[in-house]
Amino acid sequence: MTKAKRKAAARALLAGGALLAATGLANAQGSYVIGVSNTVQGNGWREEMICAIKAQALASGKVSKLNIAHRNTDAAGQLEDIRNLVSAGVNAIVVNPVDPAGIQSALAEATKAGITVVAVDQAVTEPSAYMISNNQEEYAYLGAKWLFGQMGGKGDVVYMRGAAGASADSDRDKGFKRALAEFPDVKVGHEVFTGWQQDQGKQQMLDYIATGVPFDGVWTSGIDNVIVDALTESGATMVPVVGADNAGFVGQLNSVEGLKGAAVTNPGSIGGAGVTLALQILDGKKPAERTVLVEPELWENVTDAGKAKLKTVADPSLSPEWPVSISIPNWTTYTKDQIVACKGPGE
Repeated sequence: MTKAKRKAAARALLAGGALLAATGLANAQGSYVIGVSNTVQGNGWREEMICAIKAQALASGKVSKLNIAHRNTDAAGQLEDIRNLVSAGVNAIVVNPVDPAGIQSALAEATKAGITVVAVDQAVTEPSAYMISNNQEEYAYLGAKWLFGQMGGKGDVVYMRGAAGASADSDRDKGFKRALAEFPDVKVGHEVFTGWQQDQGKQQMLDYIATGVPFDGVWTSGIDNVIVDALTESGATMVPVVGADNAGFVGQLNSVEGLKGAAVTNPGSIGGAGVTLALQILDGKKPAERTVLVEPELWENVTDAGKAKLKTVADPSLSPEWPVSISIPNWTTYTKDQIVACKGPGE
């Protein structure tokens, strides 16, 4: 090989090395670490949310690792969890807030550190954060309006809320009261906070039934199949019940004799959508608005069309507490097997 050829080969080798180095850098930049902060453990909806986050992170091919803080805690605990994620140097944080105001300072610190913050399911007060959520106010309004109509526009309703102080509960309260204002002869006979805990909600229903005070309908904030169980087991009158699209409740709407009810969609797969939004932002594709809302649907069992829809969406293979809406069009790309497996990158 001549001296000139040796120089040319060396230049080619250096160029190739530079290209490989650049490619490696691009791959490194595309391998994101995403932190997750969730404060309710053991609730089926939240468990589906976590599984959707894992499945979408895996399906995206862009996430090298998830750093998940998933435990039962309060605002102080979530504040600590988020600060730990900031210290760990994650690229983005997907958070379901326990108290929007209580964790604002930590979210601001995350943004200041160059970390993308995406709130899912509930709103936050930190203006630098993005949010993708089911439309909680509309969720409550749709279900309450349908329920009050089934009650004939009059009577007493049992109002079973979520967790006090949670922004999703506050938004749902607005929707519930908006519907209530349209039906002046419907009154709230009993109001409780279930904490979105199935055992607690069922016991609260059984306790109220035991008082002997009559009621004409039940609106639940996603604690639904156990309310139907309470009505059945106690021998109480089967009044109309509104809940979410949880697999157990959808199954009951298809099978429990005498039950008139409606499921309003509120997919836990919003967690996976949060991962997609975070990745879009990290890739430089920021949405026009900081808040993205997924609009709910209502599925009822009092019309032929409604019954047909409920039979189509029913999925007895899922946990009774999991919403049957395991994916969100345009926002999640994983398969059913992937979300059920509940495995993220590296697991």
